[in-house]
Amino acid sequence: MADALPTRAVPSAWHPLFGGRTNTAWHGECGAYGDIVLKLYAGPARNPLFPNDPEAEAKLLQYLQPTGLAPTFLAGFETDLGICNVYAHVPGTTWQQDVNSVAALMLKLHGLVAPKGLRRVADGSAALIAQTLEIVRRCEKIPQFLSDLPNAVVPPSGQAVLLHSDIVPGNLIQSEGGLHLIDWQCPAVGDPCEDIAVFLSPAMQHLYRQSPLLETDIRDFLATYGQGDVIARYRQLAPFYHARMAAYCLWQVENDRPAYAAGLQLEVAALQRSLRP
Repeated sequence: MADALPTRAVPSAWHPLFGGRTNTAWHGECGAYGDIVLKLYAGPARNPLFPNDPEAEAKLLQYLQPTGLAPTFLAGFETDLGICNVYAHVPGTTWQQDVNSVAALMLKLHGLVAPKGLRRVADGSAALIAQTLEIVRRCEKIPQFLSDLPNAVVPPSGQAVLLHSDIVPGNLIQSEGGLHLIDWQCPAVGDPCEDIAVFLSPAMQHLYRQSPLLETDIRDFLATYGQGDVIARYRQLAPFYHARMAAYCLWQVENDRPAYAAGLQLEVAALQRSLRP
């Protein structure tokens, strides 16, 4: 971990930030450092889909600093309560509309060379089914939607693009300087369809902005992203991504997070729609 901020630079007042579903963060004014965010990590995630790695986040924030895509990393240190990272606060509002700006940001991210040492995401239908079954094994109920998955095999892409892997509205900040990505605790490499699937997920959109994207929004997003082979691949894999997210929502509901119940129903409905010719 990097050195901590000098003691004289510690803010006199902190204000809690809300929106994250795993870690705790505060915002404060810190002299020459300006507005900063201190994030206290909850420890290794039990989460079967989104890891929680503070060292990976520190690594990516430093790596991405020249791009302007992410906040500027300032320091990292350990406390009795857990690991903390400190980075510059990005003033602005969480994303609510304009899918084209997200598509452009994602395309830029996927065009970067990924640093070494990042985890790989599930690639191809077989790997996605295996990951979905691993999530279901943590659940008490066996969901019926698993029997709806198509028999067609979508082979691995073999790609290793840089992925945020948690591009949801709450992690997109719209500022005067453009759109920025925060919360880099689960970066990865692999199929670009991973980021597309998480952003387009009706469950994630419902959780963070109370409404899934319209079909017109999805078409606009995919058109702006513009990589025909990737888009065709995403459409083939959509049923498998929706099944995985439905399983994830089921796991959350069974772990006393009832807000995910609506997301479960939305993902099952999207799975059914994705199977139509």
